[in-house]
Amino acid sequence: MNNPDIVLRPARAGDGQSLFDVTLQSVQGLGKSHYTSSQLAGWMGERTAQHYEDIIKKGRTIIAEARGEVLGFVDSDPGEVTRLFLLPKAAGRGLGRRLLEAGVENAARGHSGPIKIESTLNAQGFYERHGFRAIQKGDFSHGVGGEPIEIVLMEMAQT
Repeated sequence: MNNPDIVLRPARAGDGQSLFDVTLQSVQGLGKSHYTSSQLAGWMGERTAQHYEDIIKKGRTIIAEARGEVLGFVDSDPGEVTRLFLLPKAAGRGLGRRLLEAGVENAARGHSGPIKIESTLNAQGFYERHGFRAIQKGDFSHGVGGEPIEIVLMEMAQT
């Protein structure tokens, strides 16, 4: 997706609602083939736009947008890509790769070991195509009840 209208930029205060919306639409649209309706319904837990505003304050979130519309984002901590979500309409056109590259670059900054990620089942193949390998299966839960969400713990060696 080398659309010149799509820009990557640092997230800024006020983007929290857009990140919440992208995450929700991504989970519901892209995860429905791998997760139950019960898992999808409880995925966001008690998250709100403020949850994402708090993440933005760390200064490690990058947004992809076109003409003011947020299409996706990536967030990282040292050694880990913590979140990568795209709107379903933006998936499969190279934007995920661009965001992943930016997230890996941020995660690698000041870190010498492998880069880790907790992948959803539907995204595992994407991450494998971009150099990650599965380490083990796991479960994710927000602690608010509901069915746990199966994930795949993955890592990529730094070159």
